[in-house]
Amino acid sequence: MLASVLILTVSVALLIYWFRYCCLGLLRNLEDQPSLVPENRFSFQDVRNRLQTDSDLDPLDRALDRDYRIVSYLLRHAAGLGAHSLEHRILLLDYKLMQAWYWLTRAAAPAQARKALSERAAILGCLAQKMGEQAGLGFQA
Repeated sequence: MLASVLILTVSVALLIYWFRYCCLGLLRNLEDQPSLVPENRFSFQDVRNRLQTDSDLDPLDRALDRDYRIVSYLLRHAAGLGAHSLEHRILLLDYKLMQAWYWLTRAAAPAQARKALSERAAILGCLAQKMGEQAGLGFQA
């Protein structure tokens, strides 16, 4: 019985580690690429800039939720954007987990809440970047 519990615990810990490693790797890969997303269409870049100075995080959270609704709508309804790719699913799940983490930490640990908002903004930027690439908005050499 103890061995089963130990194996289950280690397996869950490794699954969580793998998931976080994949998410952070996907985000790190796309941060190096030039942005194809128009600055005035989404607010996730503005949120990332305002995270350093704003003390009230709830308006930033609402702005990210608006962007999320737009991006997820586009992923569901735009033909050929690969909405069902494993990368998109992982990033969307990570967004939801970071949303829950924000709500758990916003009062007790504001620094952790800021990190969760920053990661959510990075996820939206990554998804918008991928959609821009797939829609043919890339730069021609």
